[in-house]
Amino acid sequence: MTEIKDTEVEMREFRLRVTVLGGLVFLCFFLLLVRFVWLQIIKYSDFAVKAEENRISLVPIVPNRGLILDRNGVVLARNYSAYTLEITPSKLTATLDETIDELAKLVTVDVKDRKRFRKMQEESKGFESVPLRTRLTDEEVARFSAQHFRFPGVEVQARLFRQYPLGETASHVIGYIGRVNRAEADALEDGDDASNYRGSSYIGKEGLEKSYEKQLHGQTGYEEVEVSAGGRAVRTLSRKPPAAGSNLVLSIDIELQKIVEEAFGDRRGAMVAINPETGDILAYVSRPGYDPNLFVDGIDAQSWDELNNSAARPMFNRPLSGTYAPGSTFKPFMALAALELGKRTPTQVTYDPGYYVLGNHRFNDDLAGGHGSVDMRKSIIVSCNTYYYALGHDLGIDAIHDFMQPFGFGQKTGIDLENEKTGALPSPEWKRNRFKGAAGRWVGGDTISVSNGSGLNAYTILQIAHAVANLANNGVVMKPHLVKIVEDGASHARKLTVAQESYRIPLKQENIDFIKNAMVGVTSEPGGTGYRAFAGAGYTVGGKTGTAQIITIKKGEKYNAARLAERLRDNALFTAFAPVDKPQIVLAMVVENAGKGGEQAAPIARKALDYYLLGKRPVEKDKNKVEKQEAETSDAPAT
Repeated sequence: MTEIKDTEVEMREFRLRVTVLGGLVFLCFFLLLVRFVWLQIIKYSDFAVKAEENRISLVPIVPNRGLILDRNGVVLARNYSAYTLEITPSKLTATLDETIDELAKLVTVDVKDRKRFRKMQEESKGFESVPLRTRLTDEEVARFSAQHFRFPGVEVQARLFRQYPLGETASHVIGYIGRVNRAEADALEDGDDASNYRGSSYIGKEGLEKSYEKQLHGQTGYEEVEVSAGGRAVRTLSRKPPAAGSNLVLSIDIELQKIVEEAFGDRRGAMVAINPETGDILAYVSRPGYDPNLFVDGIDAQSWDELNNSAARPMFNRPLSGTYAPGSTFKPFMALAALELGKRTPTQVTYDPGYYVLGNHRFNDDLAGGHGSVDMRKSIIVSCNTYYYALGHDLGIDAIHDFMQPFGFGQKTGIDLENEKTGALPSPEWKRNRFKGAAGRWVGGDTISVSNGSGLNAYTILQIAHAVANLANNGVVMKPHLVKIVEDGASHARKLTVAQESYRIPLKQENIDFIKNAMVGVTSEPGGTGYRAFAGAGYTVGGKTGTAQIITIKKGEKYNAARLAERLRDNALFTAFAPVDKPQIVLAMVVENAGKGGEQAAPIARKALDYYLLGKRPVEKDKNKVEKQEAETSDAPAT
């Protein structure tokens, strides 16, 4: 039987299929049209920028880092250009070890270079290249360039390097720069200056290099470079030059700095010298020091181990972070407090039998048998402990604390270095917070010890120098600073960092003058604890010696330096200002574990003042004479 086809039904189905297919085709074309409009019209500007970015590459131009100079224009930190051999591990075709071994046949690569490279590679995983060798010779550059085709991922780059021409001198002031590590890179990316550090490999790590990083770094420039599809530079389209970093003009007199550092010799300690009228720090000494040049290329493990594990702690910034009991250098401030608060008059006499008794505890004087009848002036000149034991008891700890605070004891000075220690100006509240339970209770003996500059007192040498400067400047407080002027790298416009006083301590001038006069007696009158060191000085200087115990001597025992390990012996301190009529320089210093301040610290201060006030430099003959004198035993007590 023949099947009869329904033509009309088939046509309807055919037309339906055509309609559906046509609708799909139309829909596809419509979607393409919408996409075209979206890409070519609505998102045109965005994709045009991306296309341009694919064609144009922005190459950062690292600015010249600012110079660091002393107050007389002596360069302390500068830049120089040199070639480095750098490896980008991700671009190597051979293994890293094989590549380095082959490179070592062309340029010198020793074990120290390999270790430093490995360390920097670990710290700088986000960077494109890591230096294997720095400061290549012209011959080494030529040898590598001839074989460059063999080393994909290895390049010779011209880089600016930091140099510290005076080496160890003032190292704790200047600090150093080093290669940016991963943590620093992350911090920069999260900060506001991320774009300004594009292409920068180095950053300030310590000292002024760190605290003035933003000013020294400058502004990064850039070049717009047209590149081919293969990434090859075709031409430079535009260029924005970098702005050099600002120069720092320090308040430091580098010749004074050298003289003091040399005077310390192998001894450990610190000195800060300040112009009291301006707050300019004239010398900032921390001994021993270190060579900051070791850190510029990345310090090798052996050198770092020697510095970091040395018992002398050369990396420790003593004036800023070391805290010391001030010893008898605290006494002029105690005497001034007594005058200002009406607890003593200049002529009032205290009898010193050689000790002071509080309850069942006996506090001994430095001089066996005591000083007899002592008024305030004599108490400073001969450094009578018993006078200040009694005075401290009469003043009370609250009055002592409140009087000392405005001078800067136990307070950060605000110096332009990071990591300044606060120290400790003791009070009952401070002790409760510092110690737990019964150990935090203030007792009368604490006040007696504090009044003599020992006990719980703990101040930085910077704080002590600042306090003496405030006294010498008649209560006018100037913020101590190392950078005197910031000079713009482009315009060379100069700006003072500290232009005006911070505040004034309300003091009676007659009281200040009395204390200054007594301090002059310390260095100018026979029996004064600093008399021998300043004999024939040629200028009038006010001073105060100090000797501070490191350990507590048991009841009934006497201090005997010969029986103690060197690190447990007393610290020697000295403070001074000169000339007395109009002080131009104030200093405070400590020689660690050296003994009496008049014998060990004051002679160093004498050399500093001789140079700064008279232009007199130590000569070898004088130096030997002083060392011989220091070795002798003094008949008069020196504290």
